Amino acid sequence: MAETTFRQALNDALFEEMRRDERVIILGEDVSGGAGGSSGERDASGGIFGVSKGLIFEFGEERVIDTPISESAIIGAGAGAALAGLRPISEIMFADFVGVCMDQIYNQAAKFRYMFGGKASCPLVIRTAMGAGMNMGAQHSQTIYPILTGVPGLKIVVPSNAADAKGLLKTAIRDDDPVVFFEHKALYNRKADVPEGEHLVPFGDAARRGRLHGRGDRPHGRVCRESDRRLEGKRHHLRSDRPAHAVAARHRDHLRESRAHGPPRGRR
Repeated sequence: MAETTFRQALNDALFEEMRRDERVIILGEDVSGGAGGSSGERDASGGIFGVSKGLIFEFGEERVIDTPISESAIIGAGAGAALAGLRPISEIMFADFVGVCMDQIYNQAAKFRYMFGGKASCPLVIRTAMGAGMNMGAQHSQTIYPILTGVPGLKIVVPSNAADAKGLLKTAIRDDDPVVFFEHKALYNRKADVPEGEHLVPFGDAARRGRLHGRGDRPHGRVCRESDRRLEGKRHHLRSDRPAHAVAARHRDHLRESRAHGPPRGRR
């Protein structure tokens, strides 16, 4: 185990997968740092949050591609590249901008396999940052993954720690279907132990960590404490989801039971 930040775990996953498979490419705004003015030199800032930092120097401009400020183009180009045999990772700076490229995501990339009768795949990963609390404004702070979890053909991933971030991103890159990978901005600097060597986290498996917290005597606090008791003191991190996917199936009876014991009727 090595203690690693959430950001570095993602960066390590990108390096490892790009070394492993030359078909993996990255597209996005400033993912290679942009050209340094008239000098033409790259500074490799690695996007607004530094997740792709340094990739340009090892893999070059043909695999680490700075794009125009156009989310529709970033996702559209990624989806087309996936159909053509590459394994692109398209980065959208903020999850709030998914609305700009929604058609490319849910009407195109998500539907390719179905529309081609299962004969085509679309191994596209869409990385994006979500979450409030970072003083980035209302249009840069939303958590919108629930909007996409109901879209047939998509897989949704929301890691909560560095180990899951690395393992789930590597799994997403190797998956043959489109995956939308949400990263909470407040987690980038948080550290956790990450297994050394090859580390993959399969989709569809929940993690049980820590305890459920509910303060005071308000309904949500009582529900948390009751759920905590019924789930044997463990919090469930679903980590990934897709429509009709039995996420955490082996715990579903416990989850249903805890939901059934919500706040008393008439109490708010």
